[in-house]
Amino acid sequence: MSLLAKLFGGGKKDQVPSPAEAIQRLREVEEMLLKKSDFLEKKIGQQIATAKKHGTKNKRLALQALKIKRRFDQQLQKIDGTLSTIEFQRKALEDASTNTEVLKVMGVAAKALKGAHNNLDVDKVHDLMNEVAEGNEIAREISDAISNPIGFGQDVDEDDLMAELEELEQEEIEEHLLDVNGPATEDLPSVPISEPGRRKPVVKDDDEMNDLAAWAS
Repeated sequence: MSLLAKLFGGGKKDQVPSPAEAIQRLREVEEMLLKKSDFLEKKIGQQIATAKKHGTKNKRLALQALKIKRRFDQQLQKIDGTLSTIEFQRKALEDASTNTEVLKVMGVAAKALKGAHNNLDVDKVHDLMNEVAEGNEIAREISDAISNPIGFGQDVDEDDLMAELEELEQEEIEEHLLDVNGPATEDLPSVPISEPGRRKPVVKDDDEMNDLAAWAS
């Protein structure tokens, strides 16, 4: 029976372990093989040291040490291969366990979502949204009606307003010209005709002129 079969049970009556149990067992085997690998590397180092020690003095002992070293090398290579296989299997189990948990959660979420929608009717949802849109439209129309002032700006002729504005602008221009040219001449005081210092002769009544003429004759 193989090592993996011993770990996970090779008989038909054996219960199949869960992914978590299988991963734990693989980790235990990895630790054991790593310890054995360290032991073999130490043994290989010892045999290399022995071969160097007897290399020139005793070739038979040196060659024997190298033969033992090669057997350790072969065992170490097998352990490395087994470790690679176990590591690959462990990662595959971890991925499978993760995927299983994800699928379980997704299944629960799907059931919850379906249960949440059981009491919802698509047609009723559309009807409700139409009512909401209609209510919003009515609210907008009411707001526009309230914000529109009553009796202000109604029946106003734009042409009349423009004519009035032009008249006001013309008056403004004329007032500006008067300010620039000064006051008009008719508003100035009249200049006296007589020379300064002389009094204007007084004109007597017609009766006095007639008396004077009679006396002279």
